[in-house]
Amino acid sequence: MRNIFLFIRRYFNFILFLLLQGFSIYLIVHYSRYHNAVFSKTTNQLTGKINEQYNKVQYYFQLKKTNDSLVTANKKLYDKLKADFALPDTSSNILVDSIKVDSMERYRKYEYYPAKVVYNSVAAQNNFIVINRGAAQNIKDGMGIIDPNMGVVGIVTDVSKDFAVVMSLLHKDSHISGKLLKTGETGTLSWDGKTPGIISLTGIPKNVKVAKGDTIISSGFSTSIPKGMLIGIIEEVKADKSSGIFLIKFKAAANFYNLEYVYAIENKQADNIKTILEKVKQKTQ
Repeated sequence: MRNIFLFIRRYFNFILFLLLQGFSIYLIVHYSRYHNAVFSKTTNQLTGKINEQYNKVQYYFQLKKTNDSLVTANKKLYDKLKADFALPDTSSNILVDSIKVDSMERYRKYEYYPAKVVYNSVAAQNNFIVINRGAAQNIKDGMGIIDPNMGVVGIVTDVSKDFAVVMSLLHKDSHISGKLLKTGETGTLSWDGKTPGIISLTGIPKNVKVAKGDTIISSGFSTSIPKGMLIGIIEEVKADKSSGIFLIKFKAAANFYNLEYVYAIENKQADNIKTILEKVKQKTQ
């Protein structure tokens, strides 16, 4: 203990300088939007590199689960191949397909980018995920994120050169639009910050037929996530006595405890939609 006090006494001026320097940096970052943005992107890039190295070791011990998820994803893609369908016999009427696959690219609406999860949290009230793709790999703010089984994971909120931060569904500020697969009614997703994997769907009126086991999918009412992506399965339905809506809780389709690979979704029409919405807002102001 005596040596500690002697050390502090000897280097008191230097220690005080470090404390004041750190406090000054905090004030600059906290009260300046420019410095806050620079600091956020720098720390995001640095922590992303560290998490990527740590995740490489963890990934080695989870190869089997990774392979299983990739096999499932590939099956969904193979099921959509033309060769998987039995076409009618056209021997009496020969048809020639003059449309090449490459010529359809200009009609593409969504592009999918695979990415590896290098950081993931589920225990906090505001949980984030970090993926090893960034601006250099075509990732942008607002992109939707799904798992290999097409389960909705979240939305990209911050991007650096080689990494991106994703606000998962397990975040109190995440309010993605979802709809009932059977009836088509649309509601808003929200998480109470308590039980990971159990999320609420609000805004469904009491006159709708909804029950445990029903499926919730993405509504498509945003530029982030296409319509029809799996969000979850309903676990509990209760009538809210103080209003005319149901209190619905469902289990998320994505397994947030075991996220290794995800897909970032680029909406090719997103910029055009945002531009026309901005014009409408300016006219109404």
